[in-house]
Amino acid sequence: MNFKKDLAAILFELLDQEISATELELMIEKPKNQELGDLAFPCFTLAKLKRKSPNLIAQELSEKLHSPTFEKVEVVGAYLNIFLNKKTVSEEVVIEILQQQEKYGALEFGKGGQVTIDMSSPNIAKPFSMGHLRSTVIGNSIALIVEKCGYQPIKINHLGDWGTQFGKLITSYQLWGDVEKVKQNPIKELLTLYIKFHEEAETNPSLEDQGRSWFKKLEDGDEQALSLWQWFRDESLKEFSRIYELLNVEFDSLAGEAFYNDKMDRIVQLLEEKQLLVESNQAQVVELTEEQLPPCLIKKSDGATLYATRDLAAALYRKENYNFALSLYVVGHEQSLHFKQLIAVLEKMGFDWAQKMHHIPFGMMLKDGKKMSTRKGKVVLLEEVLTESIAMASHSIEEKNPNLANKAEVAKQVGVGAVIFHDLKNNRMNDIEFSLEDMLRFEGETGPYVQYSYARACSILRKANWDSELQTAAYNNAWDKEWKVVSVLMEFSHSIKRACENFDPSQVAKYVVDLAQAFNKYYAEVKILEENAEQQSRLALVDSVTVVLKEGLRLLGLEAPKEM
Repeated sequence: MNFKKDLAAILFELLDQEISATELELMIEKPKNQELGDLAFPCFTLAKLKRKSPNLIAQELSEKLHSPTFEKVEVVGAYLNIFLNKKTVSEEVVIEILQQQEKYGALEFGKGGQVTIDMSSPNIAKPFSMGHLRSTVIGNSIALIVEKCGYQPIKINHLGDWGTQFGKLITSYQLWGDVEKVKQNPIKELLTLYIKFHEEAETNPSLEDQGRSWFKKLEDGDEQALSLWQWFRDESLKEFSRIYELLNVEFDSLAGEAFYNDKMDRIVQLLEEKQLLVESNQAQVVELTEEQLPPCLIKKSDGATLYATRDLAAALYRKENYNFALSLYVVGHEQSLHFKQLIAVLEKMGFDWAQKMHHIPFGMMLKDGKKMSTRKGKVVLLEEVLTESIAMASHSIEEKNPNLANKAEVAKQVGVGAVIFHDLKNNRMNDIEFSLEDMLRFEGETGPYVQYSYARACSILRKANWDSELQTAAYNNAWDKEWKVVSVLMEFSHSIKRACENFDPSQVAKYVVDLAQAFNKYYAEVKILEENAEQQSRLALVDSVTVVLKEGLRLLGLEAPKEM
């Protein structure tokens, strides 16, 4: 149900169809104070059209505005404040949720269009750090949200498996590497070698030239370079797969930067044909002066390609293979200039679909207020964080519910969920301070709080032997005490729509916190299990809360344990 749409349709007729129902729906507000009504319609913009004062227009409309779903209509200045009929609306909302189950809140404006989502994208031969968590969980949640809105997501792990850093790593391995050490603990040892390269390069700049030389050999198909690169890649993917399994994240494609190595000549050729390539300091660039951007570097002076070349090839490949309706890049905000240049170059090449490409930036993960850096060895390993979080959750569950049957499974759901939720509850542009203690609190705006609220609701239903399929819809209740919870339940699809339009999972995270808080307040005030005339409607409401909380958590990539 969409009561804003219903009100807009009525106003459309009352205003002689002079303003479209869509425009009217956008004008309808939700008052911050529920005492002012459930919906509000400001009449200021109608004054010029009707040549009357907005206060008079509001008064005239209030006298004609009637619907079975409206309890009363009040005029406050130029505002129409509409109070919904609590009994009619509550029963309609609860019945719809219990009928639709996990489909409740779904939207269809995506119309089956494919959305490519470039996400996670860790660098091979480096550990999967907390710094990579954000792209992974934001991208995964966006994929689930766009799917809920009728799109078909295609999750692409654009692995960092190419570039000068591999020339540096090969150089370091050749100078200081120990094959047995690498075999015993590949990622840790390769990270040690990578850090050593940068430490040594500070006093020996010629190492940078050796690194570039080895990468050029790799690009040219040198057998030794390719063999080492493949080994580094295989070992990295083994480690990454364990972490993705913990996070419950899967991908539709693992085509990383190396995949586009044989597709870049075509890009260079197209740029030459369109006379967009110019020489600058012996390198090949695309000038973007008109776009007020620095030149986009396509080929270095030694002929080696760059990120931009590979990303141009990737964009063209994705359009030709997926024909995307949208193409999203979930990458940190420090890459904003790169994506502005990428889109600008594609537009100069005549590809109007470049306008469907969007960079989805996000802030940094901080440790003690500072950015984590692999290069300087200041890194917090994600797998270690998840393991510790699960252990802490396990300890908490042992204290609260020692007889819980599936403690290990629930500890994993809560521990991993805490880490994911701590990231997604924030607007993605905010920097996030890493704190396991904050993540795992069972009160406040945390994953465990929402999961615990869901488990509490499930417990109530178990104690009541509730089976929604066996219940009738004849609820004997005025729904006054339940109205705050019902009001939040009604907002689910709106939060999903906002999250999709802004590529912002925090909209859904805030929503599930609001619903959990409204439910817990209701639980504290009302004896739900008391046998009386209202019990059936109250249990139906609790059942509705479990449906929406579980689906809201799923859209964030979290599981919902029935017991905690």
